[in-house]
Amino acid sequence: MTLSDNAALDFLKGTRFADAALEPITGDASTRRYFRLRKHGQTAILMDASRARETVPPFVQINLHLQQLGLSVPELLVRDEQHGLLLLEDFGDQTFSSLLDAGSNPDELYSLATDVLVTLHQHPLAIPAGLRAYDPEKMLADVELFLDWCAPGISEPDKTAFRTAWHEVLPLAHRLPASLLLRDYHAANLMLLPSRPGVRRAGLLDFQDAYQGPVTYDLVSLLEDARRDVPGQLRQKMIARYLDQFPTLDREAFSASLAILAALRHTRVLAIFERLARHEGRPDYRDRHSPRVQRLLLQALQHPALSTLKQWMTAHAH
Repeated sequence: MTLSDNAALDFLKGTRFADAALEPITGDASTRRYFRLRKHGQTAILMDASRARETVPPFVQINLHLQQLGLSVPELLVRDEQHGLLLLEDFGDQTFSSLLDAGSNPDELYSLATDVLVTLHQHPLAIPAGLRAYDPEKMLADVELFLDWCAPGISEPDKTAFRTAWHEVLPLAHRLPASLLLRDYHAANLMLLPSRPGVRRAGLLDFQDAYQGPVTYDLVSLLEDARRDVPGQLRQKMIARYLDQFPTLDREAFSASLAILAALRHTRVLAIFERLARHEGRPDYRDRHSPRVQRLLLQALQHPALSTLKQWMTAHAH
């Protein structure tokens, strides 16, 4: 993959990385592309979101906000929001995922990631003014993707039953404090920055889909990762670590919210992976990760609050 777009090349000409050596970086399931630039011993990251320009303003907004909260995000070196181009600080290659794959201590990395969420959720100004809400209506709209891709040919009454089951439980997920949700908070989007202190040792990436909503959402994203197995004992340890910092939090409401949002996220992710496979010819996510996500969904559906949805899934999801 090379950088051939004229707008991107013109963008770089106006920076100190004009004529830099470019190395493609493996991205995520989105249409964004990433390149590492090298010149005179310095590096930076080019984010090319020209095919998803609408994601750039929220990325910039949340980036600046997280910076103000004292968390580590890539410095915005140069930006051209009109063309969907950003030049970012290079956090290196030490993603939590790569470190875990290489044998790093999971307790240390997940403790750091959990502590970042504690710091964020304890901050009185965590939610930027006017930030959109991930409310039950938006959640329902997101999860309906499952009907399109994972339950084809289903009858209208059964579709209605699916929506009704979600409509009944989603409000229960909101019986907790709200905070800033980064939405894709997991090991592949966290970077270790060893030279920084405290929670700033974790570099945050991929937060342009941020909303405000229940504090449990990003914990689910971290501890029930669609892309890697997180041992149950470690998951419980991190939940206890989090709850220790919020002694007044209603434990029953927390447990229900965690299960409901896990079911929500896994149901939606299964649909996204199926769409990538069938519509975009990218079956790798489905083939590698959908079996794990199905197991996580089944686990979440064991919560009593989700009994109606469990019955629907048992009857209609295959």
